[in-house]
Amino acid sequence: MKHLKAVIFDVDGTLAETERDGHRLAFNRAFAEAGLNWHWDETLYGQLLAVTGGKERIQYYLDNFHTQCGTTRDALLTIAKLHADKTRHYRTILQQQTIGLRPGVQRLITELKSEGIRLAIATTTTPENVTALITATLGEPALQWFDYIAAGDMVPAKKPAADIFNLCLQQLDLVATDCLVIEDSANGLLAARSAGLTTLITANGYTLDEDFHGAICVLDQLGEPGLPATVLAGLPIKGDYVTAQTLRELHEQAN
Repeated sequence: MKHLKAVIFDVDGTLAETERDGHRLAFNRAFAEAGLNWHWDETLYGQLLAVTGGKERIQYYLDNFHTQCGTTRDALLTIAKLHADKTRHYRTILQQQTIGLRPGVQRLITELKSEGIRLAIATTTTPENVTALITATLGEPALQWFDYIAAGDMVPAKKPAADIFNLCLQQLDLVATDCLVIEDSANGLLAARSAGLTTLITANGYTLDEDFHGAICVLDQLGEPGLPATVLAGLPIKGDYVTAQTLRELHEQAN
């Protein structure tokens, strides 16, 4: 029987609701700072989230919503500059502590750490954004809780490709059946499943209606005492919220 050795977390939308009130605002601030009349409202941003990666998201916007800009060398340079400025604005938003972790995240991470289950991150956001979020919510020492952080452009292809998860497994020196992934999106699920990883989904407002076929369990959140999680699809869980034991049981049933 395979025992659960590590839990790999996605970041945006999984650890915290960073997309709507973090990244989206940061993009809009970068656009305004550059003198551009672009504005990504909540509905448009939901559509843009179909594309993973900030630079890729800007390019998709240019290709599909602002086509007069084209894809010239100047446009590509603009994308790189805009993304760098957006990252700066995003870190400022986090430093203002306006974004907290989703229910159950801090409790579960602390519990996994105390029980000797290794922690890792696999995300398409930049390493700087991961550091900023963890530092702002859990404190700088918490960065050392994660055995490996696979992020940003460390791999050629972003989710839904499996590259970021394969890199994470390689660096952890583990195989897929040693681990469980916690994700929030269909792209994340496809990437994890392509790497052979058992995946639990905690959906959010942007991803609630996505196709999560193949997930071991789909929840609306991880839950807390007094704030129960709701199982939306997949296997049931014991109790009202996700614990380390919950993940062990789901992992055992999958493997």
